[in-house]
Amino acid sequence: MNEADALILMGGSMSANDNLPFITREIEYIRGAVSGGKPVLGVCLGAQLIAKTLGARVYANHVKEVGWAPVTFTDSAPRDPLFTGLAGPEVIFHWHGETFDLPSGAELLASSVACRNQAFRVSDRIYGLQFHLEVTPAMIVEWCREDEACGAPEARQPIDPYAHAARTGELAETIFGRWCSLVKGQISGCGASR
Repeated sequence: MNEADALILMGGSMSANDNLPFITREIEYIRGAVSGGKPVLGVCLGAQLIAKTLGARVYANHVKEVGWAPVTFTDSAPRDPLFTGLAGPEVIFHWHGETFDLPSGAELLASSVACRNQAFRVSDRIYGLQFHLEVTPAMIVEWCREDEACGAPEARQPIDPYAHAARTGELAETIFGRWCSLVKGQISGCGASR
């Protein structure tokens, strides 16, 4: 982490609680980035790893959240540099069976009916997003192809990969672009293109 300016952690099918060498390394990277005052952004598993590294519990959600579902922004979101101007609710893609408690000092920024902790910020440099802004229709099709029942029995209706793709792309441009703007002085080549 000494040579990196920032850390971005994405999702995966494993758990933040799995005893796997690369999970241990990612937790070490997060610790190093946090102690070095570097920006950190985690998506899905990445958010869970951030929460765990910062002392919060990661555990099975009461239901697998799979497919398009509304996310509501909290009263703190309008004052946040990434979420300002987003009134919501916004329909965003979800693909997870675990959730987490908020780390100490974290500000909750977004929630859904199925999972309370959808987005959080710690200090001005650490963000965790449980939902998936990075998805494209092709990714959704591939995930459903790889996962029988498209992730969970709770996904009773077929998932239309195009249903909210355009708006998701706009949100990704906005939120990821704003994150890059926050750290632009530290990251070369940080752009908001999809």
